[in-house]
Amino acid sequence: MEKSHELELTQMRKSVEKLGFSTEKYGDPTLMRFLIARSMDTDKASKMFVQWLKWRSSLVPNGFVVESEVPDQLEARKIFLQGLSKTGYPVMIVQACKHYPPKDHLQFKKFVVYLLDKTIASAVKGREIGNEKLIGVLDFQNITYRNVDARGLITGFQFLQVMYVLRNMLKRTLFHVSYIRETEQG
Repeated sequence: MEKSHELELTQMRKSVEKLGFSTEKYGDPTLMRFLIARSMDTDKASKMFVQWLKWRSSLVPNGFVVESEVPDQLEARKIFLQGLSKTGYPVMIVQACKHYPPKDHLQFKKFVVYLLDKTIASAVKGREIGNEKLIGVLDFQNITYRNVDARGLITGFQFLQVMYVLRNMLKRTLFHVSYIRETEQG
């Protein structure tokens, strides 16, 4: 790590402590994600890190989401981890035709956290490097208007951009996007 980065990391740790929080549980790669996201501005990165800590502790107080907290979303069997790509990135496949707008939006948010945590953890395996990425394949085959969930899409991408700082998708692949079928209302 460069000397200048060590100085910025130290400054960020001090700034976070001044804000009443600790960086003790987090390594340099994690803190670097926030510094990079805020153009190496330690004050802005510290504020963003504290915001992330607050968000994380409010939504996921145990540090992780257990399967019993998201039963409806898991029951749909709409998202699958397919192992690692040739370059070592986790591959996630989403079958959009199996998704329906959730009745319990909090459970859906927890599901997104559960999904992203599991996907990232499948590649990291104890060797955090700070810029973990994933490959998402969105399959739109047999999608109907009932499956469209703008709020869910916004939630997913907001979590990727804001709460999973710089852990963006390496690649997003869309399949079967030529049309959306209208189904009979039953």
